[in-house]
Amino acid sequence: MFTVILHQPEIPPNTGNVIRLCANTGCALHLIRPLGFELDAPRLRRAGLDYHEYTRLAVHDSLAACLAAARPGRLFAFSAHASDSHATVRWQPGDALLFGAETRGLPAEVLRHPAVTAALRIPMRPGVRSLNLSNAVAIAVYEAWRQQDFVGA
Repeated sequence: MFTVILHQPEIPPNTGNVIRLCANTGCALHLIRPLGFELDAPRLRRAGLDYHEYTRLAVHDSLAACLAAARPGRLFAFSAHASDSHATVRWQPGDALLFGAETRGLPAEVLRHPAVTAALRIPMRPGVRSLNLSNAVAIAVYEAWRQQDFVGA
């Protein structure tokens, strides 16, 4: 249905939670190296690796390799600095949702990548820096899936 891409994730429990989310929603998950952990790390396993068998998970060395493998219809990059809300998008099967590392977000060159359809934000109150990565992914994925009437649930 949808593809989630984590660009250089750093914190094992966040990625574990996203693995679990993808297993429960039917999303494919792509991780772009370098990762801030080993995929078999105990904290990752506790948070979601036991759901690994239910998730289509791939790891890539670059954004280009990821896009070649995932072949998304549209690619939406998430940034706390974007002006358009994720809720304004009419999500379509085949769309990909791209999220950056927990401590630094997506680099400018990724946000400007020609494959990026648009940069989106999740609305927050002023003066707050950002949401937890796995929470942000969950908010965006469930909005996209809701628009598809939770097909497959």
